[in-house]
Amino acid sequence: MGTAGYIRSSIAATSPRIYSFQDVAEGMVVHELLERDVRHRDILRAITLVEDSYGDWPLTEAPFGTISGKGRARIVLDQPEGVYDAVELGWQQVIEPENLDLIRRQLRRGGWAARTLDALEHIEVDPERLSGRPTIRGRRIAAADVAEIAQSRGGLDVLRDDYELDEDEIRDARRWWVEVRRLEAAA
Repeated sequence: MGTAGYIRSSIAATSPRIYSFQDVAEGMVVHELLERDVRHRDILRAITLVEDSYGDWPLTEAPFGTISGKGRARIVLDQPEGVYDAVELGWQQVIEPENLDLIRRQLRRGGWAARTLDALEHIEVDPERLSGRPTIRGRRIAAADVAEIAQSRGGLDVLRDDYELDEDEIRDARRWWVEVRRLEAAA
C-alpha cells in the first residue's frame, strides 16, 4: 500500500515533484499507520480534523498514536488532558495509545533506513541543515557524500584528514548508505 494522495509535494507540485523533509516525514507516518492496519479513510479524516490546528504537516506535528480495536487500529490524539479517538468516536477520550513518536525519532536518526539500524549514532536529519538531508551528527556534510567518498581511492584518508571524521562516523555513514540503497532497490 502506498501513500499516494496523502502527501503533497510542498516544494514543486509539477513533474518532477520535489518533496521537503516535512513531506517525507508525513509519508513515513502514513506508511506506518497503514502498516498498523489503520484504514485509508481514517487517515484522511484525521488529517482533515487536525490540519487547522497543526498546520501544513499535521501527521508529524499532531501527537497522534494508534490503539487496537475490533481487528484494526484506530488513530488517537494524545493531549495533556487525555487521549482522544481522532476519527470514530468524535474526540471521545480513550486509553493506552501507542504513540508515533518513534517515527519522529527514526526520521531524525536518518529516515526510513534508520529503522533497521539500531546502533546508528552518528547520522542525523535536521531540516535546518542541508535542507533536511541526512548528515553526520553536528556537521554539514551529507552522510551519502561520506559513504561515496569512503568508497573512492584514498577516500578514507580524505574523510579523516580533511573532514576530521572518525571511524565510527564513517562506519555509520557507510552502514546507513548500504541500507538506503537496499531499500531503493526493493522499491
